[in-house]
Amino acid sequence: MSVSKNSDACPISILMSLLSGPWTMYILWVLCNSGPTRFVALKHLVEGISTKVLTERLRMLEAAEIIYRQYEPTVPPQVTYGLTERGQELIEILHQLNVLAERWYGSEQREQGMGNG
Repeated sequence: MSVSKNSDACPISILMSLLSGPWTMYILWVLCNSGPTRFVALKHLVEGISTKVLTERLRMLEAAEIIYRQYEPTVPPQVTYGLTERGQELIEILHQLNVLAERWYGSEQREQGMGNG
């Protein structure tokens, strides 16, 4: 997915297009809470995501300068992802969404034995 920066597009439309992609907010939430995270750990923390989709989402977020990718040429190579300054601007919004999600769904999910977040 490429995010259009058409000069006629509304800025909120551009941002929502970027953030509303599959798994995007979840990936950002994990990076917000875990800090810089290696690819394999990130895949484990974002339960249910395929390697292909995680790679696509990370590339898109990196292209949008919301996350950074740090490559270490070790054997095997180590790749770590984290939030850029731009990405860190989303932290408060993500925390507010978490408060709302907990209020709306938190106790309901725990009562059903389904929630762990």
